[in-house]
Amino acid sequence: MTERFSFTIKARDGSARTGAIATPRGIIRTPAFMPVGTGATVKAMFPEDVAAAGADIILANTYHLMLRPGAERIAKLGGLHKFMHWDKPILTDSGGYQVMSLAKLRRIGEQGVTFQSHIDGATVELSPERAIEVQCLLGADIQMVLDECTPYPATREEAKISLELSLRWAERCKVAFGAHAAPGQALFGIVQGSVYPDLREGSARALMEIGFDGYAIGGLAVGEGQGAMLDMVEIATAVLPQDRPRYLMGVGTPQDLLLSIARGIDMFDCVMPTRSGRHCQAFTWSGRLNLRNARYAEDATPLDPESACPAARYERAYLHHLVRSGETLGAMLLSYANVQFYQELMARARDAIEAGRFASFAEDVRRRYAATPADEALDT
Repeated sequence: MTERFSFTIKARDGSARTGAIATPRGIIRTPAFMPVGTGATVKAMFPEDVAAAGADIILANTYHLMLRPGAERIAKLGGLHKFMHWDKPILTDSGGYQVMSLAKLRRIGEQGVTFQSHIDGATVELSPERAIEVQCLLGADIQMVLDECTPYPATREEAKISLELSLRWAERCKVAFGAHAAPGQALFGIVQGSVYPDLREGSARALMEIGFDGYAIGGLAVGEGQGAMLDMVEIATAVLPQDRPRYLMGVGTPQDLLLSIARGIDMFDCVMPTRSGRHCQAFTWSGRLNLRNARYAEDATPLDPESACPAARYERAYLHHLVRSGETLGAMLLSYANVQFYQELMARARDAIEAGRFASFAEDVRRRYAATPADEALDT
């Protein structure tokens, strides 16, 4: 196995591309979807089932693990991989999203962010340097710079001030990473700029000047709508270097993923598969299913006959019974089936790109999901 981080593109179909990210802990096939394990667990799933579903990499969160159980404690116990029994790559979000989502509990300044812990109210400091230190203590294979995830809506001036602060933090993160990182670890920059094309382009170019192993696009899927999101993705991918992975943060539905792959995105994460599973909803090759619906009470059809997931062989009537009864197994089975569906979606996307038929594959998935009845809509 390589001791270095590298990215290789194997095939292209228009702007869509398939390839591989090499890390010391394994290969990440791209396009890749990363199940979210915020607090060192992909909710309602065993780590071995996450791997069996086809995931090459998962995401964990710097802010949450820094608060509980603590980065130093995890390091003392052998690092995050050993702690959570996951021997494949891990990407850690730096805490930038919490800068937005916990706005009522934090203050932002040039030096970093001061949070009031949502757990016990204690004051917590998160600077760019500390964000990198925590990620290195965790042993993350791919680390993210600390940024301010610009809320939506934001005026152009607000977005400009925010992204300029994020750029200054990115420079400090790179210096800290150079001092603390182990061989083979990688650091990604994060493009910000809200829905303003010139700001997005300027952010991407400034990050390239600093120089990172990969580039994420942040501050999207926060209320701006699919059209604006895709416009910002196109602007960023037109500028970002071809030889580095591109990661769209916090996205999303199967349609969002495929539309973004068509625009050159290589990596994704989102809580949707597991959160939807805990809310009785399934992603399948025939569209979305809401297992609360009475129509499934006597439906002996397997959840998803087209899926290879062991959880997808359970009958819809049984899953309906579990979720209506509040049984934990229902959430576990639906989470497993959803995580594997997302992995199968990425695998089929990779195959379609190699075969030069990505557009027809994406259209087929779009038609399947467009046919989903209104009462199956996600309610997460």
